[in-house]
Amino acid sequence: MSQKTFLVTGGAGFIGSAVVRELINNSSHKVVNVDKLTYAGNLESLVSVTGDPRYTFVQADIGDAAAMQRVLAEHQPDIVMHLAAESHVDRSIDGPSEFIQTNIVGTYILLEAVRQYWNGLNQSAPEKAEWFRFHHISTDEVYGDLPHPDEFEGDELPLFTEQTSYAPSSPYSASKASSDHLVRSWQRTFGLPTLVTNCSNNYGPFHFPEKLIPLMILNALAGKPLPVYGDGKQIRDWLYVEDHARALILVAQKGAIGSTYNIGGHNEKRNIEVVHTLCDILQELLPSDANYGDLITYVQDRPGHDVRYAIDASKIERELGWKPQESFETGMRKTVEWYLNNREWWQRVQDGSYQGERLGVAK
Repeated sequence: MSQKTFLVTGGAGFIGSAVVRELINNSSHKVVNVDKLTYAGNLESLVSVTGDPRYTFVQADIGDAAAMQRVLAEHQPDIVMHLAAESHVDRSIDGPSEFIQTNIVGTYILLEAVRQYWNGLNQSAPEKAEWFRFHHISTDEVYGDLPHPDEFEGDELPLFTEQTSYAPSSPYSASKASSDHLVRSWQRTFGLPTLVTNCSNNYGPFHFPEKLIPLMILNALAGKPLPVYGDGKQIRDWLYVEDHARALILVAQKGAIGSTYNIGGHNEKRNIEVVHTLCDILQELLPSDANYGDLITYVQDRPGHDVRYAIDASKIERELGWKPQESFETGMRKTVEWYLNNREWWQRVQDGSYQGERLGVAK
């Protein structure tokens, strides 16, 4: 494939930076990273690609219409991958406003800027316009939750498919559901060539420490309690972030316009299983006289906590040939090893405003 220009919003975030690194390290394409650099945006996650001539960083807010129009006009992307979002359920419980502003209003402003840019391409460069794609990256949380095996009486536990009805539970997932609907309506109403992907829980290197897996690793290393919500039996499907990045780039280039693809890791695990796995790997790699598992502490559950997510990723495998390369075991080991070998990265993060608390617990 000839060299294309990818504009990645939120490219300094956890998943976005994995997409940028994958594009620069394993393709010949150009990348324009547009990021506002909120608390979760970290340019240190991109040190390995910063000097590459195919990489450009622009600090800008997707909610700034004039800035988005300038970036599109200057860099003339062939593909826009939209990852910029407020993305933490607990923060959305503590303060929903930013989630509405960024995830809904910001997506609308970006869509309008992209539609104006694409309409211009249709006039000036119809071949480029024909190839153009707007890929919106979303979450499986828009679907609500699924029955838990402890309470399910049927023959086969259901999974989220691309046809599952939306039933978001939190302000975060409701804002992402809204943005998904906006993107699909811009395709249906205006013909904008869009794609949507909905992924399961990501984990891996460069993950902001407030999320479950990095929080447990760093608390364990510090000898702090490992706070597990409720009884810890909530089930998530875990997807290694670099597997997800490969899937996203594949969908952006080869997915069918107007389609949705669910991306999952085929790794359904209870939260408490995840924490015990982390403790076991840490005990092997960095033995402690005290058992890491003794640090597990059960805390008040998150309000409206979904009991189970699980993705049916058969469509993307059938149509595009993608499946995850990492198992839960190999991905978790790589993740723990990365945090042990990159203390400077996460210590710099912890020196800022985030100090390892769990947010969004009911008062």
